[in-house]
Order: sequence, then C-alpha cells, then structure tokens
Amino acid sequence: MVAAHTDLNIAAIEAEYSQKSPREILKLALDTFDNMAISFSGAEDVVLIDIASKITKNFRVFTLDTGRLHPETYQFLDKVREHYGIKLEVMFPDAAEVQALVEEKGLFSFYQDGHKECCAVRKVRPLRRKLNTLDAWVTGQRKDQSPSTRNHIPVIELDTAFSTEDHQLIKFNPLANWSSAQVWEYIRALDVPYNKLHERGFISIGCEPCTRPVLPNQHEREGRWWWEEATAKECGLHLGNLQK
Repeated sequence: MVAAHTDLNIAAIEAEYSQKSPREILKLALDTFDNMAISFSGAEDVVLIDIASKITKNFRVFTLDTGRLHPETYQFLDKVREHYGIKLEVMFPDAAEVQALVEEKGLFSFYQDGHKECCAVRKVRPLRRKLNTLDAWVTGQRKDQSPSTRNHIPVIELDTAFSTEDHQLIKFNPLANWSSAQVWEYIRALDVPYNKLHERGFISIGCEPCTRPVLPNQHEREGRWWWEEATAKECGLHLGNLQK
C-alpha cells in the first residue's frame, strides 16, 4: 500500500490521519500490516475488536494474563472470545520470574516499593515477547485516560519503547481522540460485551490488588495504583508516553 514498512513516513501518515475516525485508522492498520494484532484487556479494546470485525474476519487479538486478574475479567475474556468467534493469543509471565519475585518479596511488595517491578515481570516482559513477533500493534489508549501521561498520544507512532535496531514496531491508537463517553455510547448502542466490574464502579481495570472502584467525579486513573503519584501511573506497557 503506502510503501515497504521500514519506509513508512510515520509523521506524514499521522498528520493525515490525526483527525480521522477510529474505523479509518484501524482500516489503515489492517490494510498496511499483515503481521499485526489488537491488544485486548478493557472496554476500549473491545470497541476496536467490534470495529475490526466489521472490516474483516482476518485480524488477530492478544491479551496478557498476569495471574492476578479479577474473576470477572477472566469471564469477560471468554465472553469476548465467544461473542466474536475469535482466538485470543494469551501471553503469560515467566513462571520462574514470578516465583523468584514472590519468594523474595511476597505477593504484595508493590504497596511498599511501587508497582514497576511486579508489572515488569507480569506484564511488560510478556508484552515484549509478543511484540517482538509483530510488525505493528493496536491499542485502546485515549488522551483523556491520563492527562499526566497520555495527553499527547498520536493516532499512529513509532513505538520507541519496544522497537529495536533490528525491529521497527508501529503502534496504532485509533481511539486517541475519543472520550470515555464516546466509548460507552458505542458499547451501549451496539450491545458490545463489557466487564461486569464496570457495573460496580470500576472504570480503569487492571490486576485485582491494584484496582479499585472510583467515586463520582473522580478521574478513572485514581482507581489504579492509588497509593502512588499520578505521574507514575503507567505500568510500562506504554512507556513511550513517559518519554514524550
């Protein structure tokens, strides 16, 4: 389509697509890259899966199972799998690394020394293993999810956090310009599956020990790693946001 993947002018494409619809951005991703997958964990990601399913039946979805998810989240994963008739490519943390961390520090060390170490073992390294096999990935990031770290995310970018000298990785964020209200308008209008925890006040949902419901008028990220500074509330999956 546009050129060999290594020759893509990301800045020009981002400028062209910066105000286009999520469907147009996702179609660009699907048309340009064969070796690409949608990252799935939350409500935004299911919107992307739903949009992709209306464009083509040939798309891939992966998810990270940290071993610390809510029961409702595991049920949600299966519901999405069945609803769309898709295969979920599930990435797990390295068992030896998890065992070493737990034996040294216990199961809840992140409450004392921050979530970065646990997230590195349970999320970031499994994600890196997956991304090393892909040319591009699609995320459900929105600018308004975290004004401290996500306010400037583009709809398409070179993933500087996970690219290497030998492997250029492109990252699509089709919902970057959408609000939470737009996501939920889409979910309700098209009867898209969602995590039942949302009915109990959870908005941003991660691992069970690090996620809690938020009160009215609290920002959604206040329910994640609530014991830490707002500027630290990235687990490493989108490390490039902290470099902007």
